[in-house]
Amino acid sequence: MTPKVSQRWSAHDAALTACRRCPRLVDHREHAAGTRARFRGEMYWARPVPGLGDREARILVVGLAPAAHGANRTGRLFTGDRSGDFLFASLARAGFASQPTSVAADDGLTLRDVFITAAVRCAPPDNRPTPEELHACAPYLAEEARLLAQARVYVCLGGLAWASVRRLLAAAGAPRPSPQVSFGHLAEWQPRGPWPTVLGSYHPSQQNTFTGRLTPAMMDRVWARALTLALGPSDEG
Repeated sequence: MTPKVSQRWSAHDAALTACRRCPRLVDHREHAAGTRARFRGEMYWARPVPGLGDREARILVVGLAPAAHGANRTGRLFTGDRSGDFLFASLARAGFASQPTSVAADDGLTLRDVFITAAVRCAPPDNRPTPEELHACAPYLAEEARLLAQARVYVCLGGLAWASVRRLLAAAGAPRPSPQVSFGHLAEWQPRGPWPTVLGSYHPSQQNTFTGRLTPAMMDRVWARALTLALGPSDEG
């Protein structure tokens, strides 16, 4: 990574973590601290949460938003909640994560060839950001996409992430799919031209994992497909 790119990352993260654009989200993230007995007394991050992972990754993973008592508490996406337990166990099985658990920002977890971000960076009430909040956060996702210029695959965890990536690519000039490609597990959209492939996955929320809508085997197939797409014909031999 060149010094110029490194400086852009530093400036991006500084601007993101200081953001107060959305009053409803600011209020919710700051008042979440101390409201759950299990974590009472812990110092919450309670700010917008930056992305994490390999800044030269070929796979960009886009989630929805920090959990109020997960990333909003720990300061790292998918860290300290059940969704992260499921996600990182699968990433470790695929060889993208150094360990299968993610409990704290300083627990030693590293990612290889994967960068994880989210459509919204503050914990929203009921995990439901408004269209205005999604729009306000969109420039942060767009800047990360520009910085991750080598990414060949965008993995979207859930329908809102899929829609956010679709808007991101449309704003960058990617052609609309024809016929329309709807979100679904392992749904794929490859815009014509030099654009990343968009790959859909059900979100690893408890609503999906506890009901069997998303199983470990299903999650593992996402990373197997993402790796195939990331390698591309030239890398495959």
